[in-house]
Amino acid sequence: MTSTPTPTNSRAHLTVAESAALGKAARAEVPRADHGSWNPSPARDPLGILRGQDETRVPELVPIRWGRMLVSPFTFYRGGAALMAADLAGTPDSGLRVQACGDAHISNFGTFAAPDRSLVFDLNDFDETLPGPWEWDVKRMAASIEIAGRDRDEKPALRRANIAAAVRSYREAMRAFADMTNLQVWYARLDVTSMAAELKRDLSAKERKAFDAEYRKAQSKSSVRALTKLTEVVDGEIRFRSEPPLLTPLRELLADSDSVATEAHVKHLVRGYEGVARDRRHLFESYRVVDMARKVVGVGSVGTRAWVILLVGRDASDPLVLQAKEATTSVMEPYVGASEFAQHGERVVEGQRLMQAASDIFLGWHRILAPDGVTRDFYVRQLWDGKGSVDLATISGQRFSRYVTACGRTLARAHARSGDRTAIASYLGGGKTFDSAIAGFAGQYADQTETDYALLQQAAADGEIPIQTGV
Repeated sequence: MTSTPTPTNSRAHLTVAESAALGKAARAEVPRADHGSWNPSPARDPLGILRGQDETRVPELVPIRWGRMLVSPFTFYRGGAALMAADLAGTPDSGLRVQACGDAHISNFGTFAAPDRSLVFDLNDFDETLPGPWEWDVKRMAASIEIAGRDRDEKPALRRANIAAAVRSYREAMRAFADMTNLQVWYARLDVTSMAAELKRDLSAKERKAFDAEYRKAQSKSSVRALTKLTEVVDGEIRFRSEPPLLTPLRELLADSDSVATEAHVKHLVRGYEGVARDRRHLFESYRVVDMARKVVGVGSVGTRAWVILLVGRDASDPLVLQAKEATTSVMEPYVGASEFAQHGERVVEGQRLMQAASDIFLGWHRILAPDGVTRDFYVRQLWDGKGSVDLATISGQRFSRYVTACGRTLARAHARSGDRTAIASYLGGGKTFDSAIAGFAGQYADQTETDYALLQQAAADGEIPIQTGV
């Protein structure tokens, strides 16, 4: 069972030998093979847990969330971080803690532009981040590989091989990081250029062409591209397009609310956020706010409040598009303890900075009193800045296998930055025991996910859950 985590600002300075002994002691207490089983609680209520999240979300957007989760077992899984956190709370863990992502499924990895403008591959979603068991992230990643593999019609043996390869990549990377200095670990990152050169050696000409197209697309994803995709000129001024419910300009939302209060609320959100270094704040203040809109994003996040904000610098050819996304209580918190941060936007930002090799220069947080009288937390970042992802349903089997091993290595690097990497490496060991156990767990949990998905299908058919599909 999970114990209360040690705060991230309280570090035990153990020797390498002491850390290794800690890992071996944990292995004796919680054998690695124990991670291979999944036994659901008799009182388990999957749809009840997910419905509970609807209470604080924008009511008219909730049916979109359910509609997206209804597309497939994999999209259901993507939206079910709260459900899996509840499930994992009853599983074995070593007692070793890291800054956990809380939602480390394989669609939450991808590329983005580092401040030096190089593309890097990393985790890119931290809404649920909190100090907790490292195994939870590994298990969520592994189960997502199994479920995505079923969605891709892969044979059971290949699915299991891919999971074992990803977990082996995590284990071997953690052992490598255990031998590095602290600064070497901190500076380590997976550069997409190097990754591409290694990957393309094993790809066919057709696959290399597809990879290059994805790479160019990621490079082009910037505020300039957002300007092209999301805006239009209205009466000589750049404005966000009206494409409700997915993109709804502020000017349209004001019609049903106190326009003065709402506009002041959002402008305060833009100008008053914290956590940005002084030099970057100086850069940010050189932009002026032009327009704002509510934008629906993701699967599990649908219904939380998310704004996109258009700013311009010297002229309209110098745009900056930010996203201000609502931050709520982490799904992990009921099981691992409250965050050390009272503000959930700060929790997300500081967790992201701990886990990512390089973070957005405009990353920050804010707490505001909304026009409806509710205090809400937000975090702020650039909407698109080299952000790229692969289509897991269509990429080749070879690329999928390489992709999931990159996810495993990246997750290990993220955990090594905040946890005792030597103790975790010692716990994992050099053999395949843990790899096989996690592959077994993933298969069992994928079966459970399909059962849960069938419950959603039935609830939707019976009209018990509001569903809006096709958006």
